[in-house]
Amino acid sequence: MSTNTKVTEIVKDFYRISTFIPEVNMQFNQFLVVDDEPLLFHTGMNALFSAVHSAVGLVINPSKIRWISFSHFEADECGSLNQWLAEAPSAQATCSLIGSLVSVNDFAIRPAVSREDGERFNTGNYQFQFCATPQVPHAWDAGLLIEETQKVLFCSDLLHQMGNVEPIIEDTVIVERFKQTLDGYDKGPFAHYLPYTRHTQNTLERLAALEPKVLLPMHGSAYIGDGRRVLLETAEMMKATLDKPL
Repeated sequence: MSTNTKVTEIVKDFYRISTFIPEVNMQFNQFLVVDDEPLLFHTGMNALFSAVHSAVGLVINPSKIRWISFSHFEADECGSLNQWLAEAPSAQATCSLIGSLVSVNDFAIRPAVSREDGERFNTGNYQFQFCATPQVPHAWDAGLLIEETQKVLFCSDLLHQMGNVEPIIEDTVIVERFKQTLDGYDKGPFAHYLPYTRHTQNTLERLAALEPKVLLPMHGSAYIGDGRRVLLETAEMMKATLDKPL
């Protein structure tokens, strides 16, 4: 396992696997849910497969993974999906209907299980709801999962923080960190990293209404606390930061 890869239990049975890549000053996080049918949210890129595989192996047998989920079709979201499908013979990807139709089923060695907005499924002790979130954080196939027992929201690129930060934060300064990321990207080659559309505010308010207590971003610290407040503050910040003429 990479010496830059760390495993942290965020809340019971929910593990953050984080690899810091200094060249881009960014953590890449995957999340493992230990249950009767273990779930991995994000796979990381192909180059991270060995490190993530070793990290999962510290917690469970990697071949026991049943569900592999992610927000949208992108290398850090699902780049090593096929390696995981080969490793875990019962594993299936699960994502939005658009994601499965336009990308995943063409790419993956086994078909994905597509989810409709609001659809629920359980992994044993935990129940998940799929939330279709087109263009939030980005891409028309985007969707997020919330686990309804412990109120854990998998955020993908929402709340993206730069640097090799702490595993868990309990301060709403996480929103300011996210703003710093957006401001930094706006000045460089990654401008327009996140879109702001006529649906963005409503989508974030809908996620806030789920009242998550734990927020799990792909890049940066996990947040434990008033997730509703953080998401509403994020909605206000994104409107002020991103809702501008091109």
